[in-house]
Amino acid sequence: MQQVSLRAETGRVPGSRSSRRLRREGQVPAVVYGHDTEPMNVAVDARELYGALHTDAGTNALITLQVDGAEILTMARVIERHPFRSEYRHVDFLKISLTETITTEVPIHFEGEPVGVREGGVFSPRRTSVQIEAVVTQIPGNIELDISGVELNESLRVSDLPEVEGVTYLEDPESVVMSVTVPAAEIEEPEPEVAEGELPEGEEVPEGEEAPEGAEAAESEGDGEEEA
Repeated sequence: MQQVSLRAETGRVPGSRSSRRLRREGQVPAVVYGHDTEPMNVAVDARELYGALHTDAGTNALITLQVDGAEILTMARVIERHPFRSEYRHVDFLKISLTETITTEVPIHFEGEPVGVREGGVFSPRRTSVQIEAVVTQIPGNIELDISGVELNESLRVSDLPEVEGVTYLEDPESVVMSVTVPAAEIEEPEPEVAEGELPEGEEVPEGEEAPEGAEAAESEGDGEEEA
């Protein structure tokens, strides 16, 4: 697990007005908590935070916060992003220890091209991450899933994910991760069956031709019902 360092300044005043001012100055308001300690309001540099959360470990990176000359090992657990701009608005840092077991989500990377896709099928990912439990130092940056052998109308489930040392999958083993399906345009509806001697619905006997045997009787019965 990759570890990165991040400077954090104390003395942040809570509140919307203070937070807006910090963001204008290129900082992100944050809070540090955990391990039975009082929550600490801090601020971190926006660019440094972006770099810390964009290593191979992603949001599961171990982040050592440098606070007033002390070092605090943390992970970013709650990350608030701007709804339509690529910027962070607030972060919760959870204090951890290197021997601690936590629950988190890791991304799934699909490797290879399915056989079914080469045969004209469509690759349909059902989920892009999976919830796991692991010691913080054994959390993988991602789970690599080989999908090259998946044929048309086949699926892979959580139970098909590879075993990773120290990692326990917490999702339903039967939950579908991906599938290869027939393109919607190629799915044809079956034509309605027509009994022998009957005309397809909506069709009439051309003028000058006789109705198939059985059709005339069926029409007569229908007329009788209407008169009744």
